[in-house]
Amino acid sequence: MKNFLRIVLVSCLLIIAANVQAQMKFGPVAGVNFSKMTLIYGGISIDPQMLVGFHLGGLAEIPLSDNFVLQPAILYSAKGSSYSLDIGEATYEMSMGPNFIEVPIYFAYKFELESMKLFLKAGPYGAYAVGGQGKADDEEDWDLEFGEGEDKDMKPLDFGLGIGGGVDFNNLIISLQYEFGLTNLAPVDDAEMKISVFSISIGYLFGGK
Repeated sequence: MKNFLRIVLVSCLLIIAANVQAQMKFGPVAGVNFSKMTLIYGGISIDPQMLVGFHLGGLAEIPLSDNFVLQPAILYSAKGSSYSLDIGEATYEMSMGPNFIEVPIYFAYKFELESMKLFLKAGPYGAYAVGGQGKADDEEDWDLEFGEGEDKDMKPLDFGLGIGGGVDFNNLIISLQYEFGLTNLAPVDDAEMKISVFSISIGYLFGGK
């Protein structure tokens, strides 16, 4: 009896997996990031300025029902911020531009509008820093160091939430999204760094029915 139940369960899972694979779409996606990274150190807040970056990777779309789809992606994403520090009569310019491998998982609701589909989406993301550079006036650019402690620039692991929407023109996907980080990326206890990103993406999906 146990073996029979196992066979039935495995068979059901294989049928579900085959059905999802038959309907799943996937393809490339790329776009532009407009990001800011808040910086508070020793109780002093330093105003972040927008830094323009990019994202590039792959996007999938898995139908959950007639109108709901799951949109996971894996991206290489350049984020960060620039800062102006007034020290005495001088202004000190610096920037930090970490690059992340990011995995957003959006739940989207699609609805028909004439020859296209509109969609709204929301969901979590996780990201891990894999490189990047810091820049400052009169100093040589440096490679960012990730971890905890005074000798590091920031922690590598970020989590957050995103919301957005877009249009689907026969599998050509154009979307806007805003992601706000919930993780304090500062490497020391008396500081705070959080990233927020507004981005524009364009992608194309292959496969599916």
